[in-house]
Amino acid sequence: MPDRYNKAYWKHLDKMIADTEVVIDRASGTSHPEYENMIYPYDYGYLAGTSSADGGGMDVFMGKSGEKKAVGIVCTVDLVKRDSEVKILLGCTHDEMREIIEFLNDGEGMQALLVKRED
Repeated sequence: MPDRYNKAYWKHLDKMIADTEVVIDRASGTSHPEYENMIYPYDYGYLAGTSSADGGGMDVFMGKSGEKKAVGIVCTVDLVKRDSEVKILLGCTHDEMREIIEFLNDGEGMQALLVKRED
């Protein structure tokens, strides 16, 4: 795929994030509201005023730096909910991205694929 599409995708995502509030509704160390054994390794939330396939806001994981820069996305397929989603990784280091992908792939119901920003 031409590199210009890759750059255009991240540029559009940057514009979406720039003027949008990040709402953290599941803090690092807290459990999922329906699955108590799922403990979030990093802050998790959404971009206010956006929408995603599940009807909620666009999902985000926030790295410890707190930087509002998209460094990757995670594409998920959930057999239990029978859906797929994209989750944006904000300000995450490579180690944080690895921990998030391991967290999302820790079970049989959901699998996730990491797409790292290369620029």
